[in-house]
Amino acid sequence: MAKHEELTDEKITYFKRRLQKWREENEEEIESNQGTSPNDETQELADYDNHPGDIGTEQFEQERDAGINLIREDRLQDIDDALERIENGTYGLSEKSGKPIPLERLEARPEARNLVEEEEE
Repeated sequence: MAKHEELTDEKITYFKRRLQKWREENEEEIESNQGTSPNDETQELADYDNHPGDIGTEQFEQERDAGINLIREDRLQDIDDALERIENGTYGLSEKSGKPIPLERLEARPEARNLVEEEEE
């Protein structure tokens, strides 16, 4: 595999710090949304005091939050994978072709694995 010519040690350090910060933020968001029940939201003691519509709304919001957490967990895996590529020296290179990923793409998506055109394949 070729080395990414534009990706200096300084830039790699920059992306590593950015990914680590992003990782921490995602972990905090996941932790803050876990373990809530519909009653936690309204601070009610029992479901029977709530209007059925309220319970349905709260259940929807809980399911939505669970879906968002799944997305965050997937993002966390992508971040970990990018940090691993930094450690093994393959960061900034496409996993499909081995070609350098443009710095503009890494700025927009520091966890990018491939060139834009390869993602669409």
